[in-house]
Amino acid sequence: MEASTERAASLRPALVVAGTAAILYVADQATKLLVVRGMPLGESHDVIGDLSRIWYVQNTGAAFSLFPGAIWIFLPVTILALMMIAYFFRAFRDRGSLIHVILGTILAGTLGNLTDRLRLGYVVDFVSVGIGEVRFPTFNVADSAVVVGIGLLVLYLTFADSRRETAR
Repeated sequence: MEASTERAASLRPALVVAGTAAILYVADQATKLLVVRGMPLGESHDVIGDLSRIWYVQNTGAAFSLFPGAIWIFLPVTILALMMIAYFFRAFRDRGSLIHVILGTILAGTLGNLTDRLRLGYVVDFVSVGIGEVRFPTFNVADSAVVVGIGLLVLYLTFADSRRETAR
């Protein structure tokens, strides 16, 4: 029984990363599918007054519509991102579930937009926030997952590692 408990414990970090990534990936792809099937390209609907809109756009650029049309850069950047996720997973495998959730979040966003690029040649974006014509670039669940995940990773590396050093 002890060997199976150890095996389950050794699989737990990978399962947390994979589970987090799967949930967010499905949320990303499902929301994009709802938008694509539910509204014409370019159409927008106010959700919270003018502050938040569902606005269907096809993004040939990076997150938040940066570098439009630069498709050649995305595959190498995605491969680099996946390599960095693998590196952090190996480096922090025994640190607890929080870092694994963070890595799963980044992984989901990376794979969500990669799926769109490979399948469609562009990324489906649909969340628009702003006031009137002053708007943040349109984004999606995958973009949010990457940005939130990287932000949390920076906080984790800054504060969790400093607490570990202080505890020594």
